[in-house]
Amino acid sequence: MLEADKFLVKEQVKFLQQHQTYDIFDGDTQKQIGIAEETIGTVKKLLRWFISKTWMSSTIEVRGVPDNALVFTIHRGAYFIRSRVEVHTAEGEMIGYFKSKVFSWSGGFWVYDKNDQQFAEVKGNFIGFNYRVLTPDGKIELGNVSKNWGGMLKEIFTSADTYMIDVADDLKSNPISKMLVLAACLATDMIFKSESKSSGSVDLGD
Repeated sequence: MLEADKFLVKEQVKFLQQHQTYDIFDGDTQKQIGIAEETIGTVKKLLRWFISKTWMSSTIEVRGVPDNALVFTIHRGAYFIRSRVEVHTAEGEMIGYFKSKVFSWSGGFWVYDKNDQQFAEVKGNFIGFNYRVLTPDGKIELGNVSKNWGGMLKEIFTSADTYMIDVADDLKSNPISKMLVLAACLATDMIFKSESKSSGSVDLGD
C-alpha cells in the first residue's frame, strides 16, 4: 500500500454510525489499496451515544487491500485538554506521535518521531478541508490534504468526506516518513477534526 505516492480517501457512508471507516485508493490509478477503520468494542459503541468520543480512547487500523494485512495503527488515549496520538507499525513498534495544539479549531498539531524530535507540523485553514504537512521551520512541504467534491447528495445529507493526500517527492522512497505523513493526514480527519467539533474551540495557533 505504501508504494503509492497519492492517496484518495473516501469515507464510507453509514447512517447512525458510531465509528468511522475509510476506503483508500491509489490517487493515480484509482485502484483500492487499503482501508482505515476505527476499531471499538460493542460497549464503547453504546457509550458513544451518551458520552463524547473525546473522553474515550480510539484506535484506527490501516490495512492493505486485498490481503487485509495490517500496515500500521493510529491510537489515541482518553484526554482532557491536549491529546497524544501514537503511530505503530504492524509489528507494534511506535514510529512517532502527534500532539494537538491547545486551541485548534482547524486541526493543527505537531508530529514527532520516536526519538521525541519534531518531524513536522500540520497546518489547516478555516475554509474547506485543506491541510499542509510542513517541516518544523515551515520551509518545506512534506505532504498536503485537499478536500474532493463527493457529490451533492453526499455533501448535503451526510458528513462523509472524500479527500486527496499527496506525499512530497523527497519522501516517496522513505516508507517510515511516508507512513507518518499518511497517518498524520488520516488523524487530521478521523481524530483531530472530530475533537474540534466536540470541543468547539477556536484556533489561535495556526
